[in-house]
Amino acid sequence: MRFDLSSMAVMALAVASALTTAWWMDHAGLRSRAWAATPVASAPATGRPGQVLKAADGHYWAEAEIDGRAVRVMVDTGASAVVLTREDAARLGLKLTADDFSGTIVTASGPVRAAAVRLKAVAVAGARVDAVEALVVEHGLPHSLLGMSYLGRLSAFTATPAGLTLRP
Repeated sequence: MRFDLSSMAVMALAVASALTTAWWMDHAGLRSRAWAATPVASAPATGRPGQVLKAADGHYWAEAEIDGRAVRVMVDTGASAVVLTREDAARLGLKLTADDFSGTIVTASGPVRAAAVRLKAVAVAGARVDAVEALVVEHGLPHSLLGMSYLGRLSAFTATPAGLTLRP
């Protein structure tokens, strides 16, 4: 097993961010309402290992297949969940009302109202995860994020200067 400094730093940042977001979701009451009604899926990821290349802007961008539809996402190990823009959620057929945005989460840009949803499946570069917890933000997110509710269900993901390797 090989550990490099960049992979350990990415993982440490992801864990710290996930714990912070979970704490804020608990205080907002969002997480307990979102996932109390259905058990958390524990099925392992399936598929084949895949690669997500780093873009010229320094971010890892991927074409995710979410519930059978293509969605461009930025891989964000600092996001505790998959986070969708309201526009992407609508394209996926998620019908949300103003009342669904009942919780507030804290993002890098500040607090935003969010609605908790469960996605049937998220697949990126061949690595598929079923029953993925996600959030839809009401406003203020320029693009959807692929966070730890997907990445954390993989057996491993490794960051290099050229890209991310996703292992189901």
